Amino acid sequence: MKLPGLIGKKVGMTSVFSVEGKNVPCTVIECGPCIVTQVKTLEKDGYEALQLGFDEKTEKHTTKQLSGHFKKAGTTPKRKLIEFTGFTEEHKLGDVINVALLEGTTFVDIVGTTKGKGFQGVVKRHGFGGVGQSTHGQHNRGRHPGSIGACSTPARVFKGMRMGGRMGGVRVTAENLEVLKVIPENNLLLVKGSIPGTRGSYVIIQK
Repeated sequence: MKLPGLIGKKVGMTSVFSVEGKNVPCTVIECGPCIVTQVKTLEKDGYEALQLGFDEKTEKHTTKQLSGHFKKAGTTPKRKLIEFTGFTEEHKLGDVINVALLEGTTFVDIVGTTKGKGFQGVVKRHGFGGVGQSTHGQHNRGRHPGSIGACSTPARVFKGMRMGGRMGGVRVTAENLEVLKVIPENNLLLVKGSIPGTRGSYVIIQK
């Protein structure tokens, strides 16, 4: 991570009215509170970073190694751990960082994992227009990719050829999303537009 930020959870989408009276679509994110579970220093680890933990996890489903890690930080087990760099102020183990960190921030980058679409063809996956006409005896080639390479030279298909395959389920960064509102009392962040991921999925919010 190059920028300070927080771990959040996508709650869902709604819409709010702007000052001009426009109805603006937005995404609601449960942003923190995050607990400092490890402080990495230049002398000991070779770089400076903060490891933040978010979302409660039961002791039963936590390994002994991680249980000791969390006890050292004086906190309960956390479900998601992410490292951040770039914090200007000093923090120690057990400190709580909440959505107030983002107050006064105009734009944020949000990292998430997109929805998985399964195996899809070239029309949905790459936006192909399909092959052939819909009449004049065209049989079953409407959504097929067409030619994928030469017949003799070269006698192979080039790497990177756009074909059918698994779609979605990849890490994506949505950049420069406008912050509409920060609600510290409920640990909520409202950003304009959509963000990658399903409801309930974890996201990383960077200043």
